[in-house]
This record gives sequence, structure tokens and C-alpha cells, in this order.
Amino acid sequence: MNAVVLLGAPGAGKGTQAPLLAARLGIPIVATGGLFRAAVRDGTALGMEARRYMDAGQLVPDMITVRLLLERLARDDAAGGVILDGFPRTRVQAQALDEALAERGARVAAAVLVDVPGEELIRRMSGRWICRAAGHPYHLRFSPPNAPGICDIDGSELYQRADDKPDTIRARMAQQLDALNEVIEHYETSGVLRRVNGLQGIPEVAQAINEGLVGTGIEPAGTTERAAG
Repeated sequence: MNAVVLLGAPGAGKGTQAPLLAARLGIPIVATGGLFRAAVRDGTALGMEARRYMDAGQLVPDMITVRLLLERLARDDAAGGVILDGFPRTRVQAQALDEALAERGARVAAAVLVDVPGEELIRRMSGRWICRAAGHPYHLRFSPPNAPGICDIDGSELYQRADDKPDTIRARMAQQLDALNEVIEHYETSGVLRRVNGLQGIPEVAQAINEGLVGTGIEPAGTTERAAG
């Protein structure tokens, strides 16, 4: 069993590409947030251990997270591989994951980075607006209202949440990108990093991801022929 780690800053389009890639590869997406919620809901030993930290407002230790991941990877639907979304988030987590997978004869086959420049990320995320009446979402670039500042559905005023303002986004990204860059460097050093130009359209990014997986042992059927042709 091998894993594909999908990397990208907020707004890069990783969330759009993950389910598309899962469908092409026929393997599940594994996200740590979902694992925590399921383990706590089911009352598993690891879930209860994780809950102690969560209830205290603390980060769940990396090794508990890795153990939860390994439990998930042992299921039958993961036999052909998995897509890891949202983990690892730090270099330490990436190293712990490598070691845990190696003990099971598995590995990270590829770490695919959907690469988008920082200022473009800010433009994408800061374009979000919502209506005051019912929260209908808009994006000034991708799904603008018919009339500026007015909701198409109920005619109410559109406003921008504080979290979506450029200065707030820049501050948040500064914290997140340092850790992401460490993970990128880890996989670049280990030779499994694949960079994909995230400025392309959704189909083009998807095709570039396919091509980046050629030779990794975990790739969509027919990819090798298309890349060779």
C-alpha cells in the first residue's frame, strides 16, 4: 500500500483536485479531521486518547495522529493506496509518517504540490463575499453577483467577513506557509515531490497531476501511454 500526499496552500485548489484524483485512482481520501471525529464518535481507544487533548484545546500529539492513520490504512479499501489530505502538516509529522509506513512495507509514493504564488492565493481568497440576509456566497472573480454588492437571490447587501480580508489572509498564510514549506522541502529531499502549476484550469491541473504520478506505482490507468505519446 502506497500513499499520495496532496499538498497546497489554502486557496490553491487542493480541495477541488482531491476528489477528482480519488475518482481517477479508485482509492480513498484520508483526512485527519475526519479520522478524529470518527474515532471519537465510535469511542475507540485512540479516539478517547485524542479526545483528551481536543477537549483541553491542545493539539493531538503526532504519534496518536499517525497511529490513527495506520489504523485507517489497514482497511480493505486502502489496499490499493490512499490520498492523504491535510497530513502531514509539519516536517516532524512527515518524518513520523515515513517511519511508520516503512515499518509496514509501505511508503509515500508521491507528494503532489499544487503550486500557486502567494499573491494569487490572496486574490483568490479575498474575493469571497456573502449576503447579509441568508449567507449566499459569491466570489468577485469566479462567481460575481449580477449587480455589484447586491445578492442575486434576495437583493440583500453583500459583505466581506473579517477572515476573508486581504490583511487577515496574509497574516494567516504567513503562519501556515512556513510549516508547509518544511514539508515541501522534506519530500523534495526524499525525491518524491511533484510540483504542479496551480494557475492552470481545473482540467489542466488534473492532467498535470496524472502526469506527475507516472512511474510512482500509483497512477490512473492509461497515464503512462498518454505521457509517452
